[in-house]
Amino acid sequence: MAQAHPAYPVQGVGIGLRVPHYRQLLEQRPALGWLEVHTENYLARSGWDWHVLTSLRRDYPLSLHGVGLGLGSVHGFSEAHLARVRELAAAIEPALVSEHLSWGALRDRQLSDLLPLQLDAASLGLVAARVERVQDVLKRRILVENVSTYLRFASDAMSEAEFLAALARRTGCGILLDVNNLYVNQCNHGEDAIAALDALAGLPPGTVGELHLGGHLVTDLAVIDHHGDRIAPPVWALYREALVRFGAVPALVEWDTDVPALDVLLGEAREAQGIAAAVAPVGMPAPPAAMPALQPLDTRALDELQQAFGAALADPARDALLAPGLRGDAGRLGIYRGNLASASRRALASAYPVLRALLGDSLFDALARAYGRAHPARDPDLNRFGDGFADFLPDEAGRPWLPDLARLEWAVHTAWYAPDAPASLDGGLLAVLARLSPQQFEASRAVLHPSLRLLASGWAVAALWLSRQPDGPAAPPAMRQDSHALVLRARWQASVREIGPAEYAALLRLGQGEGFGAAFDAAFDVDEEAPIAAWLDDWLKRGVVTGIVEDTGPPAA
Repeated sequence: MAQAHPAYPVQGVGIGLRVPHYRQLLEQRPALGWLEVHTENYLARSGWDWHVLTSLRRDYPLSLHGVGLGLGSVHGFSEAHLARVRELAAAIEPALVSEHLSWGALRDRQLSDLLPLQLDAASLGLVAARVERVQDVLKRRILVENVSTYLRFASDAMSEAEFLAALARRTGCGILLDVNNLYVNQCNHGEDAIAALDALAGLPPGTVGELHLGGHLVTDLAVIDHHGDRIAPPVWALYREALVRFGAVPALVEWDTDVPALDVLLGEAREAQGIAAAVAPVGMPAPPAAMPALQPLDTRALDELQQAFGAALADPARDALLAPGLRGDAGRLGIYRGNLASASRRALASAYPVLRALLGDSLFDALARAYGRAHPARDPDLNRFGDGFADFLPDEAGRPWLPDLARLEWAVHTAWYAPDAPASLDGGLLAVLARLSPQQFEASRAVLHPSLRLLASGWAVAALWLSRQPDGPAAPPAMRQDSHALVLRARWQASVREIGPAEYAALLRLGQGEGFGAAFDAAFDVDEEAPIAAWLDDWLKRGVVTGIVEDTGPPAA
């Protein structure tokens, strides 16, 4: 069985790496045991996020914590997504890799949530097969986390802790034990959190490989695991009980919503570290629980249940059909329904900030919900969600330019996640240009930066977008004018630059794989005095052109 990476051990207490803390962590490098990152935020392995991660990687052990594999999904488990996780893990060599005991996909769409799993032998067989597949691909042991749930199923045959214990024994995986989730489920379902700890105490030492600590929100309907507050006293108490049973297990302070100042997280981490230092582990050995007998894997009933659950999320009128199979208030389906809508809204708001500002939060959020229903996510990576939003926008009297503005914002968004490229202005590239004859240069092709995007519009959308940036120029006096935009993320920040139609024509041809000669001919067709020498110099300096592919001519006879 593949094991956790032997180098860079995780010890003590860590925090989650969040964007508001990037600069402070880079500059101050505070004393921390380790950092955890959400896997899906770094799959692109490029740009500013990647620079920060690889820089901090030199000083802190890292843990990858994923939300996109959906280990318990009968359908929708993505091998492509698993391959991206494998590439990320190979690039940063994290000490730990973890996922959730949940499902989140149907045949035709991702539901972008950690949905409750039916706890029976069929689910155990399915999840065990998935865990083994993930561990085989990653060539290491993974940790599987218990999750907060707002509903349980009437057909559950075991507790979540019993399920995790059986899963660990069968697959050799570890357990990421979230003590806040234990408390949330105790409140929501009356489950005994101490009994859950005891159910795991008889596993081999080291099976519980990580603890999570976080805040929760108490509502009239349920206790919500929102990771948006300080750790509550009863969760600290459960943390102490976990340390007694499992010893000095690495712990993480999670805080994902309403992220506070870094000092607040560091204070929570110090408190967790102090508790760990004061608690003497005594262990509580227990006889191994009997594992459910292995059976031929038949997921038809589980598939029907997940399809019904997904249908209820899409249509509240179906709640009554699902209710007999649930334990708990069926009204809590609304929590999951809200999570699904919120995921679509957050993803689109991240990709289209200027559009949202112009439409207003209320209208934009309503459109985002409608788009999510009509075009559900197909990929576990929500950074890829929203490519058709421009075509979905309704016709608005007085603002017919909105779709083109959305296309420009999507170009900026995808440029942010495009691969990096080496700097173009170096001796090697200039040496290639210097030795080419005019005829050879015309036949040669450009290697353009992977983030380069071009947009032509009958509206002044580039000028409008620029006017909405900090310290941007004034908004255009009239929207009804042709514009051409060049989008590029040559280093850390994606930029938008207005260019003329001749330069646009040249770059469009280069992007289509044509030679410099054909590209500049297209420019001269638009403007006979096109300053191609100045363009070429600018493209090299800005990193638009990152390489030259010389034409070798026809093969010798």
